[in-house]
Parts: sequence; structure tokens; C-alpha cells
Amino acid sequence: MRIPVLAIALLLVTVPPAEAGEPGIPEVLESAEAGEVVEIVDGDTLILADGREVRLVGLQAPKLPLGRPGFEAWPLSDEAKAALAEMTLDREVTPAYGGRRTDRHRRQLAHLFLEDGTWVQAEMLRKGLARVYSFADNRALVPRLLEFERAARAARRGIWDHPYYQVRTPWQVGEDVGSFQLVEGRVMSAAVVRGRAYLNFGRNWREDFTVTLTPKVRRLFEDEGIEPESYEGRVVRVRGWIESYNGPMIEATHPEQIEVLQ
Repeated sequence: MRIPVLAIALLLVTVPPAEAGEPGIPEVLESAEAGEVVEIVDGDTLILADGREVRLVGLQAPKLPLGRPGFEAWPLSDEAKAALAEMTLDREVTPAYGGRRTDRHRRQLAHLFLEDGTWVQAEMLRKGLARVYSFADNRALVPRLLEFERAARAARRGIWDHPYYQVRTPWQVGEDVGSFQLVEGRVMSAAVVRGRAYLNFGRNWREDFTVTLTPKVRRLFEDEGIEPESYEGRVVRVRGWIESYNGPMIEATHPEQIEVLQ
């Protein structure tokens, strides 16, 4: 018999408000050799003069086809690419790392800083031309990035004024399987069953939206003081890829995917 998909652990993110003038590379990052930007691939990827391809870690800009058959450009993808080009093309940038350094495509996974200390990720999020998109092995500064995203969303800048990127409710995501989404709703029930944590956003676990944590991920949450059951009844925003298992589901891998709104 299948186990009801109920719960996930969430993270109460409390960080200082993001400010526009905060130049410099934070101490939690390890900087690398600077390089000149010679090509912009899309809104979150660029190439340096020495051949390094850098993927801006911590965010996801609207996607371009980039030669993929049948792939339709996401709304505002050209605008995101143009904004990154205006900010960085033919300028020197310094990559800085706060987690895993390369992906399976051998791209550098880095935060980028201009010579004047401008944080490129923060600027893209502030303009509303990217969403926060993080991984368990690359979590540095994600709470700060979330602050920039929230400000842009509140002001309806860029993608946040387009229906394609609207924050979903638990009742809307059934049409979004296979895509990355932000979902807001109240956790109806939370439990740990056979080591796996579940958050259920509806009364019917066979059909309603849920978030789940594997036993290993649940222990990560608990090590950081987050008990999955404590989120029952709370309103949260969760981000991740929508899968289908007893209804739409997100399998979270790290606490920053969940924000407590109430």
C-alpha cells in the first residue's frame, strides 16, 4: 500500500532586508581568478575570455531554446539575456564559490562580482529577471537571495508581472507537472512515516499537492532545528520541480526551498 504523501520540512528564513548598496565579496565565499566576459549564453550563463563557462549559482533566469528541438523560449528570456549582457559583457568579473564548483556540463557554479563589488545575482533578482533556484550542495547566501526576489515580486517587476511565473496555489499545480514552480498554501497535516517526512496541503493525500523529504533530508532539517511536524497549520511558500505521485508533489532537498509566511 502506498504511503500518504503528507509533509515536508520548511525553513523559517529570517535575514536582514536586502539593500542596494552592499558591494564586496562576502567572507563565506571563496573567490577565484577574475576574467573578462566575452559571451552571454542566456540570462544566467556566460563565458569568460579564458574559456570558463559560468552558471550563475542560486538563480534561474527565463530559459532560451539554445538549440533544443521543440523547446519554446520562456517569456522574458531575451530580456534576461540582454540585462546580463548590459551588466557584464566586456567587463571583468570575479567568480566566488560557496559550495559545489562545477556541474555535469563542466560549467563553473559561481557567484559573480563586478570590479565595483556589484553582486550580479542580486541585480538580476532585483530586476525581476530571475528566480531563486538553489541546491543542497550550494546553499551559501540563499536567504539573502530570497530577500532580493521577494522585493522584486512585491513590486511586480519583470517576471513577477507575467502569468507564466505567478506563484501557484496547491490547487493549480496539477497542470504544472515537469516544471519548476513556487507554490503557496497552508499545510493541512504533517507527519513522518517510516522515516520520510510529508506535508499535505489538502485532505486527500491521493490527489492533493504534497511536499516530501527523504529520511536523509529530514535529518538535515532536524539538524538545523526544523521538525517537520511543527509546520502543520502554517502557511508556507515552497519552490521546486513538480512531480506526480499521488497527485502533484515536490521532493525537497534542503531547507531553503521552504519559506514560512505565517
